[in-house]
Amino acid sequence: MINRRLLVKNLLAHNDENSFYDKKQKITLHTKEGKAKFLKHVCALSNSNPENNSYIVVGVEDQFNKIEGVDFFDDSKIQNLINSYLNNPPEILYENIAFPSLPRHKVVGLVTIGPINKVTSLKKGIWKYVRGRIFYRRGSNSMSTLGRFELKSTNKSIVEAIEKNASNNIELTLDGVFDFMERHKDEYHPAYKVFNEQFVLCWAGKKKQVEKKIFYSRVDIELITEQVRLFYSALDEVKIEFNHTSFRITEYVYLGIKEEFDYYPLEKTVIHFKENGKHDIAVEYLFQPPKFDVYILHHVLNSCNAILEKLKNKLPLTELEELDLKELPTNYMLCVLNDIPNAYQKLMEAKSYLKNLPDISTYVKYKEAVRVLRKVKYSQ
Repeated sequence: MINRRLLVKNLLAHNDENSFYDKKQKITLHTKEGKAKFLKHVCALSNSNPENNSYIVVGVEDQFNKIEGVDFFDDSKIQNLINSYLNNPPEILYENIAFPSLPRHKVVGLVTIGPINKVTSLKKGIWKYVRGRIFYRRGSNSMSTLGRFELKSTNKSIVEAIEKNASNNIELTLDGVFDFMERHKDEYHPAYKVFNEQFVLCWAGKKKQVEKKIFYSRVDIELITEQVRLFYSALDEVKIEFNHTSFRITEYVYLGIKEEFDYYPLEKTVIHFKENGKHDIAVEYLFQPPKFDVYILHHVLNSCNAILEKLKNKLPLTELEELDLKELPTNYMLCVLNDIPNAYQKLMEAKSYLKNLPDISTYVKYKEAVRVLRKVKYSQ
């Protein structure tokens, strides 16, 4: 069983990027350019490592190899992007790796690209890359060709040694459990459970009872034996259930206008722990967006736009507008979910202004709104 945090450290010890791993400060998948560059790196690493895993480490400053971290990324549909654009697509996995030196909401992203032993190329054009383009690595540089390409296996023994040196042990597991417990205050009810005598899973969250249901907010869940953060949510309510072989998380979002608020199930994630030392994760999308009166939503949109204009022009907000500002990202999201024109563009426009507010809670709600909308988009 590989300890992913130790694997990241071992990869970074090879300070210069090479033909089996790359490092990025961040990746962007919501623009054509960002998707194209990510596809290029996956394609290049796959073609340069036909018989071994290759990796992309996300959240590392390039020049000094400093671990800066990125936001938790839970896009379970990332394989769909690879399958849509690449011939002979490799299997890829994006994992969130917690580091004690980082703030609680930051992680290091680890992209694992599995070996396929076939030439991978672009199935269709994207951004400035044309259909049929083949990318490969030469040292730390990504090269490309439109002609024939011969696969060569040159990194297998190196990568196998790195992965072997990242094997988990009892000391690393115990240190991980103690570290998790210390990082979470008593109000987050930190707990752990051992599954199938092999997997140690820790979780924490603020408990909240609504009628007879118990929810947890600001939930943090880590598979300690692999040092992978499986789930993190800054705001949403989460229902947690488990038995001796599985752990289930059902995520809810609290949405509404005026007095019409309710909890809406967003997504269910089930982690199955197997007897053979492996586990799998099944994700089921559940969300049915609430529908509201179009007239009311246009009024909400106009109110949000008026507040945004004041932020742009650095004008003072009224007391009522200060209260509405806290819900501005959620209200824009409701308008998007109900197909109100220009709502999404306005939400994107608000990002930089919300990010610079003294109170970070509104910007946190912005990131949560974007995350929900991304899940809705991919589900369609």
